[in-house]
Amino acid sequence: MPHQETDSCYLYVYFLKMDTSRNAISSFIEKYYLHFNAAALVDAAKGYEKHLAEGGKMMITLAGAMSTAELGKILAEMIRQDKVQIISCTGANLEEDIMNLVAHNSYKRVPHYRDLSPEDEGKLLESGFNRVTDTCIPEEEAFRRLQKHIFQQWKSAQANGQRFFPHEYMYKMLLSGDLEQYYEIDPKDSWMLAAAEKNLPIVVPGWEDSTMGNIFASYCIKGELQPSIVKSGIEYMTWLADWYRGNSGGKGVGFFQIGGGIAGDFPICVVPMLYQDLELHDIPFWSYFCQISDSTTSYGSYSGAIPNEKITWGKLDVDTPKYVIESDATIVAPLIFAWLLNM
Repeated sequence: MPHQETDSCYLYVYFLKMDTSRNAISSFIEKYYLHFNAAALVDAAKGYEKHLAEGGKMMITLAGAMSTAELGKILAEMIRQDKVQIISCTGANLEEDIMNLVAHNSYKRVPHYRDLSPEDEGKLLESGFNRVTDTCIPEEEAFRRLQKHIFQQWKSAQANGQRFFPHEYMYKMLLSGDLEQYYEIDPKDSWMLAAAEKNLPIVVPGWEDSTMGNIFASYCIKGELQPSIVKSGIEYMTWLADWYRGNSGGKGVGFFQIGGGIAGDFPICVVPMLYQDLELHDIPFWSYFCQISDSTTSYGSYSGAIPNEKITWGKLDVDTPKYVIESDATIVAPLIFAWLLNM
């Protein structure tokens, strides 16, 4: 077999010979991703690119553990380059990007996670590690480090009779500069920091089902905070309804869904809600749809339903460009983003 150095040399020469209209990763994708899920990836990327070029806007929805997978390394640049206009994410993705920002050096990777016994898992718990697949988040350095700072934001709002959305409290904490003393990654790799600096709209359905949500509930139980200082999921939906009405003109708003679950199911429903429940019959459908998912296709599953089913629910139109990439989002999403950024 050739030496590794020789392989690297061949690869370098290959890239030099590629189409110079696109950079290395994009050219590689265009040349070799020709069929099946690979072709779907290219079609979705080109559709996304066309949607933006024609004046459309895009929502990205983040499910799973994409922040712990460090998607921020490339998603932050997508935000800075205006390739996304709004994000819907779980409470976990909201906070875990910031945890990675302030506690990265204390994370523990477990490559052999498939071989862990219940006893091995117990030892991780006793050591203060919370496992997400092959990555363990450190309790003290991540959760507790953020807790004292986010509590001050909550306490200040209560003292001043104010109410904010969950992501707005996170933005306030980031922009205050209080966390800079803890930074352990290049801050340009934090998508939440990039979003805060642009005041990017975010919707966080089911925020209560997150570590910070649980911590907030504990303060409410102890009587130190009032639940009302955090705006609710219903308020997120009413805010999203206003945002959608104000941004769906022209080419409209596209929907780029990473994974399944509430991060996608919640915001996509704003269209049928406006059209069917509010009877606003001038509301356009989502004008682009792509889902990256390894969920088994099933009509009994929201996450596994094919896009055509969404037509019957008034979410997508018959002619809406629709793409499904049945693969691991930690592999696919960075490639699509690299295409959009011409990397």
